[in-house]
Amino acid sequence: QDTGPPGPSLGTPGLLNSGLRIRHSIHNGVIKTSLLSSHNICSRAERKWIKPAGFDTGVKTYNSLTKQKEPLVLAQERIATWYSCGPTVYDHAHLGHACSYVRFDILQRILSRIFEINVIHVMVITDIDDKIIQRSLEQNISPTVLARMHEEEFKRDMQALRVLPPAVYMRVTDNIPQIVAFIKRIIGNGHAYVTSQGNVYFDTQSIGNRYGKLVNLGGIVGELGAQDKRDPRDFALWKASKPHEPHWESPWGQGRPGWHIECSTIASSVFGSQLDIHSGGIDLAFPHHENEIAQSEAYHQCEQWGNYFLHSGHLHLKGSVEKMSKSLKNYVTIKDFLKSFTANEFRLFCLLTRYRSAIDYSDASMNEAQSTLSTISAFCHNAQAYMQGHLQCQPTEEGILWERLSATQSSVRKALADDFDTPKTVDAIMSLIHHGNCQLQPATKVDGPRSPAVFGAMLSYVREIMGVFGVDLLDRKEVHDSSGVLNNVVEELVHFRSKVRKFALSVEDQAPQDPHTGSEIQKRHPQPDRVPLLKDCDSLRNNLAPLGVHIKDRGTNSTWEITRRGETRKD
Repeated sequence: QDTGPPGPSLGTPGLLNSGLRIRHSIHNGVIKTSLLSSHNICSRAERKWIKPAGFDTGVKTYNSLTKQKEPLVLAQERIATWYSCGPTVYDHAHLGHACSYVRFDILQRILSRIFEINVIHVMVITDIDDKIIQRSLEQNISPTVLARMHEEEFKRDMQALRVLPPAVYMRVTDNIPQIVAFIKRIIGNGHAYVTSQGNVYFDTQSIGNRYGKLVNLGGIVGELGAQDKRDPRDFALWKASKPHEPHWESPWGQGRPGWHIECSTIASSVFGSQLDIHSGGIDLAFPHHENEIAQSEAYHQCEQWGNYFLHSGHLHLKGSVEKMSKSLKNYVTIKDFLKSFTANEFRLFCLLTRYRSAIDYSDASMNEAQSTLSTISAFCHNAQAYMQGHLQCQPTEEGILWERLSATQSSVRKALADDFDTPKTVDAIMSLIHHGNCQLQPATKVDGPRSPAVFGAMLSYVREIMGVFGVDLLDRKEVHDSSGVLNNVVEELVHFRSKVRKFALSVEDQAPQDPHTGSEIQKRHPQPDRVPLLKDCDSLRNNLAPLGVHIKDRGTNSTWEITRRGETRKD
């Protein structure tokens, strides 16, 4: 967001001999001049990560500061301080945003529910920004009104996706005095300067080779543009006001905060000089998070402000290398998405890839998520039917199922402790379900003991671990408001149908049995005058399925389930 060339002339020997070279490019008809570094300007020693002292969670997570997995060590026992960059509220949130927020919501749920960590999460709402000002001018409404509208819409979208709210949302405009005080201290510490135009810039040269802790700045390191900058890498802490823009008073004149300073100020106002975890999309790593680190450590005069930086991968439309974004006009809004899919389905979609990996959004990937969810839901339904005695099966190998359940619980915890490996976790759950389904095969004649307890344990565990991920297998809101009244009506309907069907299937005499095997020698067909009843029962079952009521016939018994209208069920 910073513009303007630095103070030194491009022709000065000092700049040309500094290892920087000049590149000119044309973007949208505008000539831009950038500086590229011919060598790595950050020495490895001065960027070295310091392993925190404190409580070892037993989790390893990929830390963008070290580019590898590190033990997650918290400053306080079982308490994680977590700051995340929230939305810039000038437009509708889209699936790219949703993917990042849902993924980090899943990580926080895992820490809380599996590893018993109290996560204190703070999120900023950027409600003043160049884009907000521009959009408000286009729509002829105040920036404040525009920002409030989209802030509330964002919160509704997050609620619809079942994203847990942070401990607190904090708006930039509610923290202007704190931001001004934060900037004053950075200036006092010798790490920022005020220009004659009323701008305040962070002085990257003042921290030497420590700039570049997060991102290797061996490539493009800055853009030239603003005429009152000393160095192309310097970035705005305070911007002098322009005509018709919102502004606040400061010691440097009227203006508004730069982009990066808001996060450092707000995170520090809550958590002080040390932060356990900072999260955001990978596109925020540079320059946003890099600049946050620089100004926070300059303010606190500390060697390491944030201990772990976690970044989520981009969401791409299938076949495109571009991320989903508003500027490219290739996005799907969360509201439109939820007209076709559910929050559970989107969460499964996110769970099937690692949180820091890029993810392709397509019909095929959503079908995979729907299919996985359908298999899980069908198992839960069948296990419940078996426990209730509605599903008759041959005796199960109970001992093997108990062993599989125990092994799954162990492998799931191990996978989640390894950088929150949700794909491996889902694989383990699906394997458990497969072994359960193999022993839930309907049988017309059953001899021997039943094993409802082990299926109850499996059912409870599958529901529990899906609940950890925010996938609510008992959520009746996703089945088109199937109230208790509707459930009772369907129960009575299916019960009546079962009685009619049982009557239609009955024959006058029992079929003779083989004395050696006990099996029927010849199968008797239903009485001819009762065949129409069977056909009517089948028609009722088939007609109700598209309406979301799925009846499954198990011999002479029947079970039922209400699902989203049009959703395909797996038996």
